[in-house]
Amino acid sequence: MAADLYGEMQLEAHPPATRRWRDYAPGMLVTAIAALAAAWLADHYAAPIVLMGLLIGLALSFLSQDKRTHAGLDLMSQTALRIGIVLVGARITAAQLAELGPLPFALLVLIMLAVIVVTVASARLFRQDSHAALLAGGATAICGASAALALYSLIGDKRVDQARFTLTLVGITVASALAMTLYPVLAAQLGLTDTQAGFLIGASIHDVAQAIGGGFSYSPAAGEVATIVKLTRVALLAPMLLLVAMWLARGGASGTARIPLRLPWFILGFLAVAALNSLVVLPQPVRDAAGIGAQALLLLAIVATAMKARLYLLIDQGWRSFTPIVVATLTSFLLSLAAAYSL
Repeated sequence: MAADLYGEMQLEAHPPATRRWRDYAPGMLVTAIAALAAAWLADHYAAPIVLMGLLIGLALSFLSQDKRTHAGLDLMSQTALRIGIVLVGARITAAQLAELGPLPFALLVLIMLAVIVVTVASARLFRQDSHAALLAGGATAICGASAALALYSLIGDKRVDQARFTLTLVGITVASALAMTLYPVLAAQLGLTDTQAGFLIGASIHDVAQAIGGGFSYSPAAGEVATIVKLTRVALLAPMLLLVAMWLARGGASGTARIPLRLPWFILGFLAVAALNSLVVLPQPVRDAAGIGAQALLLLAIVATAMKARLYLLIDQGWRSFTPIVVATLTSFLLSLAAAYSL
């Protein structure tokens, strides 16, 4: 029961109790090579690194058919992911939340909840699974691929299969890349102030780097506001995961018995690191190292997850599978725009 709640995304149904390091080496090596290739392409062609990782991982998905890669791919898609989520907490401080102010913070919370509720509610209209809609809505409301990975570790592949999860990652990554290009232009056309534009961009673009980049492409002042707003959204990751875990633990959604709510260690670690960063001024090199480590580990997790996908199942998903992502993205933009006008 608990394994199902916290999403044991494994290629091996019955892994052995003990392993040697050489059992992990093949899967870890191919994941690292693919991640380095994605980073090189992103750096040289100004492409989103997450999208490059997804595409390369999907292109190498045939490697997951070799049993020698299973242990390493499982390790990269699970352990690397969860450690990366813990390190994300180094970006968050209580001072950032205080600097944002009560009204924008309250608006962000309302937007997050509304995006998730609207996306899940619309799933039945498009004949989509509510858990897949929850994944798309939660990822859009918080921080894109990072939130999608964290959510999937709760929802699990028994509720949302690997193909659907990969499709969600592709969809939100593409939507975020398009938003980084379009939203600053739309903000300028609408005559928004720096504060309003920064809030709109920070509150509606999924990926952290693209939200910050979009803000600074509008103006330096808008970039500062977008940074604070976006990092505040990242800080809402843990409360959102708690709400999702409580919803899944009811037992009614999957027809299983009730599961006692226990927060997984990576959520507790995320909260602990964020609290430490708020109480103690961490040296800048430590914060930079944590940021780079989080980005690297999340990229490895994304590549490994894409490599584990079954492409034939991805193709079978159909156009309706993108509707939760479209609904979540449009809802996030429209609510963020309305909130920006109120500032």
